[in-house]
Amino acid sequence: MSDRYGGDVLSGDWRAPKRGRAVEAPAELGAVVEEVTTDWVGEIVAVDRDLHTLTLEDRRSRRRTFPLGPGFLLEGRPVILVAPARKGAPAAPTRTASGSVAVPRAKARVARQSRIFVEGRHDAELVEKVWGDDLRIEGVVVEFLGGVDDLADHLVDFRPGPQRRVGVLVDHLVPGSKESRIAQGIARSAVGKHVLIVGHPFIDVWQAVKPDRLGLAAWPTIPRSVEWKKGVCQHLGWPHRDQADIARAWKHILGKVASYDDLEPALLGRVEELIDFVTVD
Repeated sequence: MSDRYGGDVLSGDWRAPKRGRAVEAPAELGAVVEEVTTDWVGEIVAVDRDLHTLTLEDRRSRRRTFPLGPGFLLEGRPVILVAPARKGAPAAPTRTASGSVAVPRAKARVARQSRIFVEGRHDAELVEKVWGDDLRIEGVVVEFLGGVDDLADHLVDFRPGPQRRVGVLVDHLVPGSKESRIAQGIARSAVGKHVLIVGHPFIDVWQAVKPDRLGLAAWPTIPRSVEWKKGVCQHLGWPHRDQADIARAWKHILGKVASYDDLEPALLGRVEELIDFVTVD
């Protein structure tokens, strides 16, 4: 009588997956992989470290984005895809990100009494990335301002004066807005001549980054009923479930900014105006 099971069903490692256990593999551009939950097969055409994603293009040139990690087959074997190792560091730049001539190993100047207040954490991070070297050489400290509603209280505490000037960068400063009314009130106050408030016209500072740096023709239009940053992430197919996803999206956007050339002129001019105002001796 033949053995219908073909041998001892308990022989060998019965716990091991048929294709073998998944091992880590770099998500190299050009490699063809399969995403097992969707059976999507495609070539890796993009890997984003900040968003922790990769993009696959199938044979019909359709693209889909998936999270890096487990759940892929490479040459028929299960793999955990990770971002490839970074390449060597570039040579030291001859100019700062703002376009100024770089001063290697220059010591930061002792901090001036004057300050720049920047509304919004992402705004402050963008200012630091592009103008940070210049500000350290000039001895200008940038302080994060949670909201323009708090500006009057900040100024009372700071006590602006001839040697204690304050430059303020405000989000979405447009005529008739609450922000513009607050700015006008401060300008008419006793400390008004020692305070310069400027703003950019963007809904959010994300829009100050040129859209083509992200492969976009333009920033998407988001309905007023939708939180703008989450709406942008959803429109672009990025994770947007919680604040951690929004933070990763901003890290990705900020990573596309290498210099002033990646920013819109409407922001560049305002920041340069503030730096000039607070560095007058």
